[in-house]
Amino acid sequence: MRNLVLAAAISGLALAGCTPQAEETIDVNTAPAFAPAVVDTSADINEADMRYRISTLADDGFEGRAPATPGGIAASQWIADEMARVGLEPGYEGSYFQPVSLLEVTLDAAHSDYDVFFNGEPLDLSMGEDIVYWTKLNQPEVSVASSDLVFVGYGVVAPEYGWNDYEGVDVAGKTVVMLINDPGYANPESGLFNGNAMTYYGRWTYKYEEAARQGAAAVILIHQTEPASYGWNVITGSWSGSQLDLARAPGDGTFAGVESWVTEDVARHLFELSGLDFNTLTASAAQPGFAAVPMTGLSSAGTLHNTTQTLQSRNVVGVVRGTQRPDEYVLYTGHWDHLGSRDVPPGEDGIYNGAVDNATGTAAILEIGQAFAANPPERSVMIIAVTAEESGLLGSAYYGEHPIVPYGQTVGGINIDAILPAGRARDLIVIGYGASELEDVLREEAAGQDRTLVPDQNPQAGYFYRSDHISLAKHGVPMLYAEGGSELVEGGREAAEAAGIDYRDHRYHAPADEYSADWEMDGMLDDVTLFYNVGSRLANSDAWPNWYEGNEFRALRDAQRGN
Repeated sequence: MRNLVLAAAISGLALAGCTPQAEETIDVNTAPAFAPAVVDTSADINEADMRYRISTLADDGFEGRAPATPGGIAASQWIADEMARVGLEPGYEGSYFQPVSLLEVTLDAAHSDYDVFFNGEPLDLSMGEDIVYWTKLNQPEVSVASSDLVFVGYGVVAPEYGWNDYEGVDVAGKTVVMLINDPGYANPESGLFNGNAMTYYGRWTYKYEEAARQGAAAVILIHQTEPASYGWNVITGSWSGSQLDLARAPGDGTFAGVESWVTEDVARHLFELSGLDFNTLTASAAQPGFAAVPMTGLSSAGTLHNTTQTLQSRNVVGVVRGTQRPDEYVLYTGHWDHLGSRDVPPGEDGIYNGAVDNATGTAAILEIGQAFAANPPERSVMIIAVTAEESGLLGSAYYGEHPIVPYGQTVGGINIDAILPAGRARDLIVIGYGASELEDVLREEAAGQDRTLVPDQNPQAGYFYRSDHISLAKHGVPMLYAEGGSELVEGGREAAEAAGIDYRDHRYHAPADEYSADWEMDGMLDDVTLFYNVGSRLANSDAWPNWYEGNEFRALRDAQRGN
């Protein structure tokens, strides 16, 4: 969840999503463990229907909607039943379910070791305190042997920015060391990349993937709080324990053998041991023409022992067929999963209901789907409730790798990820502001609600790359991610900030994220109506929006459209 009202307030919480604790895994084809009562709903977007859908999804009966658990299976079945009830057609090979297999890799930390060596002597880096490491390879044992360290700056290959940190260096079998974020962050006035606003190249996900494409055996990412926008505690919380990824055959996927983070203090010590000046080199890494630097005398080695299991989950997909151009699609996405439940002492609440995150977004796409089903547009509309967002955007990543609709036939989309019930707003926060021509449509429709568009207040944190829409954007599809506002009609900016802080401090990723009949719904209904109007504009036109010139995904879209 990356609630837009909270963009400045929550900073980097749940950077990779919280992996749900392991619960009983069941066959997705078994009967649902919980089947709530069905309530009639109408085709107009209204408060009663939204309340019904949010309260149902946040019901204790779904046990926090963790993927591959009885509650998660039941929740996804209920969503499919809702799609069928309101007139959406099955969206995947005659079914409402697109199967998603997940691989859980659990490091046996007690019997694993990974360290950096100087002239053959181990530095004895402490797991959790100095370094956090893991593997996503589907193998019971992964080894790295005497792999020389190379500092590759930001670890970026970005042709559209004329940047290649790997140019002239062969890192096959080596351990690459790199900085978080991108060169624009270090030089916001230089015109490099997107200035202070993080690009996709600044994300840790990209950096690990690119290092693997370059043939690296291991990756060490240097943690620095400000450019990362989260503290070391987030690293230890997000990357220790079990790691989930899409299930792949052994050898498939783009992964180095070992992925890791080290603290800035450790990094500075490594540079010093190698006779390098940390401040000088990191400043140089943000300048054009930077060349990778061998870290003489340093190598990494270790063996990781893992247990693995495959979990079964599913995206839920429904379609409204277009009346004139049914092969062209407008998408709506939102994740249905949350964190499940935990064992707690008697009398305590151990169910993470996820009412805001993301029963609201799932209810919204169902509401929008019903509105389109009652009045089919010229183009088709696909509603996708994705799984395993809280485990690293995995359901949407699976769709990204296995699209139901070819990307050349996908017009664009809107992702809805957690709408705070904070009242009506005078504006709309657009995460990744200035990304695509979808914002032109959004701006015109928002004006009809007397609202303006404003960018998120913390662009360097890269929130645009932290929710499910990025899985489609990476393949060239223009996507919108916007909701809420920074200034409420009643109470202004102070009220908006207070609502965000209250949610962050008391309910975010906690059992207290529950539905309440006291929720203020007017602002939420404004947002859902606005998103429907934007999609309706697209679905009843022949427009093909693109990313703005200079955006990192523009070339992909141009290729899709033959531009």
